Amino acid sequence: MSSGSAADYLVDRRRIRRKLTFWRVLAGVVVVLAVVAVFARVGAPGFAARVTPHLARVKIGGLITGDDATLRLLHDVETTDSAKALVLQIESPGGTTVGSERVFDAIRKVAAKKPVVATVDTLAASGAYIAALGADHIVAYGNSLVGSIGVLFQFPNVSGLLDKIGVKVEEVKSAPLKAAPNGFEPTSDAARAALASLVSDSFDWFKGLVKDRRHMTDAELAAVDDGRVFTGRQGLPLKLVDELGSEEDAVRWLEKERDVAAGLPVRDYKPKGRTGFFGLFVSAGRLAEGAADALGVPALGRMAAALAGAAAQARLDGLMAVWQGAPGQ
Repeated sequence: MSSGSAADYLVDRRRIRRKLTFWRVLAGVVVVLAVVAVFARVGAPGFAARVTPHLARVKIGGLITGDDATLRLLHDVETTDSAKALVLQIESPGGTTVGSERVFDAIRKVAAKKPVVATVDTLAASGAYIAALGADHIVAYGNSLVGSIGVLFQFPNVSGLLDKIGVKVEEVKSAPLKAAPNGFEPTSDAARAALASLVSDSFDWFKGLVKDRRHMTDAELAAVDDGRVFTGRQGLPLKLVDELGSEEDAVRWLEKERDVAAGLPVRDYKPKGRTGFFGLFVSAGRLAEGAADALGVPALGRMAAALAGAAAQARLDGLMAVWQGAPGQ
């Protein structure tokens, strides 16, 4: 190779190296900018908020089914070191007994690591009260509704209608109580007794939970376990709630009784998943109710909301711990 060719070769190598260095630096800058953009977009109030000491707020609302989204939120609070306490915001008539049990268990896992306080807005009944029992302290407004300690099993029976229109559902089953009750035939005494046994067993579990968590005697439990709801004012001397007040009072309790640092911000932990399909019924009912109120026909709106709620509840299988007030109640 001639000296001129060698010199040209060295110059070309240097140019290639400079180009490679330029592109490597540019790629690094792009990566850094991408990371900054991601944190700027999802980090606040996500990442930045989560790494700063705070109080985690989780809302328990609607029909409680023990859905994965809610359980993931509670797990996030449990495992996030910067979340110094959990504030439950409860607004629910209840739900399935199994779903309520799952939520209660998840709350108690949080409580094993950090303080938990529950605040009740309008309603914490049945399964929602089970969720509240997972907290170390329950704060409710004077006119909040709490309690409804009991279990329910509902099923439609259209056998009379089928008789009138001349339709009969035939079946072959291995035993009389298989798939009983089925709604297509009158409920037998044996089937009703079997269901009553299920309800009684879950009711005993519910009562035991109330007695243990609220430190009640048998007599105190008997005064509140008949399925009624109570206002916060009524529930205070009955031991169903610990304090009348708002979220600010709940936070003060955490600071005073559980040595949580004063002045910590409250951060909302919200689900990222989609709302379940049955939740669309409830949303549609609320929209219809609002529209009817605006048009001056609130009765029609309440009827639409009630029908939507019934459609949603029909998706809840098994035993239920849910309070069902009359439309507009």
